[in-house]
Amino acid sequence: MNYQMNSKVKFVVKLVLATLLVSSSAVSIAQAVPEAKPKRFTQLTMENISPQSKALAQEIVAISSVGLAGPYNVMLRSPVFADRMKRLLDYLRFETSLSKRLNEFAILIQGRLWTSQVEWYAHYPLALKAGLPASVADDLKANIRPRNMQPDEDAVYDVCMTMMEKHEISDALFNRAKAVLGEQQLVDLIAVSGTYVTVAMLLSLGEESSPADKPLPFPEKGR
Repeated sequence: MNYQMNSKVKFVVKLVLATLLVSSSAVSIAQAVPEAKPKRFTQLTMENISPQSKALAQEIVAISSVGLAGPYNVMLRSPVFADRMKRLLDYLRFETSLSKRLNEFAILIQGRLWTSQVEWYAHYPLALKAGLPASVADDLKANIRPRNMQPDEDAVYDVCMTMMEKHEISDALFNRAKAVLGEQQLVDLIAVSGTYVTVAMLLSLGEESSPADKPLPFPEKGR
C-alpha cells in the first residue's frame, strides 16, 4: 500500500515539475521573441490614401519597385512636398544628363553610406542592369573602395565620398571630375546625391525596410 502511495506521489511530483518546466520554457521563448514593433507611419494603400494624393499615388505605383512603401509611405504624409519630390525624382531618374550607370552608382553610394535597406534593395538591380559591374557594387557594399573602376566611376565615387566626408572637394578633384563628366553632369551628380540623402533620411525617419519576404541587404542595427 505504501509502495503504491509513494509511486503515486512521485508521479504527481514529476508531473508538476514537468508542467513548471514547460511553462518556464514558454515564458523564456516569449521573452526571447519580442513583439513586432508597429510601423511609425501606417502603411498607405490605394484604399486608404487621401483623395488629394490618389493621382500621385497611381503614378508612383506605376514605376516603384516597392509600391507605396519605402520613402513614399513617408513622403505622402505631406502631399505637396510629395508631389514636388516626385517631379524631382523623375528628372533625376529618367532625364538627368548623367548616364544611367553613373546615376545608379551615385544612388548606391548614398545607400551604402546611410546603410539604407530600401535604397540598396531598389537600386542594386537597376545599377547592374545599367551596366555597373557587380564587382564595383559588391565592393561598395562591403565598404571597400571599389576596384577596377572606370575613370568616370572613379570620379563619381571620389566626389560623392569626399562631399559626404568633408563637405567640400579640392580644386584638383573638381577639375578631374569636370574633365571626365562635364559641368552639367557634375551638377546633376551633386543633385542626385543630395536628393538621395533626403530619401535615406525619410526612410530612417519612418524606419522603413525592404519587403518582408526579401533578405535584408545589410545586417540590422544592433546585430
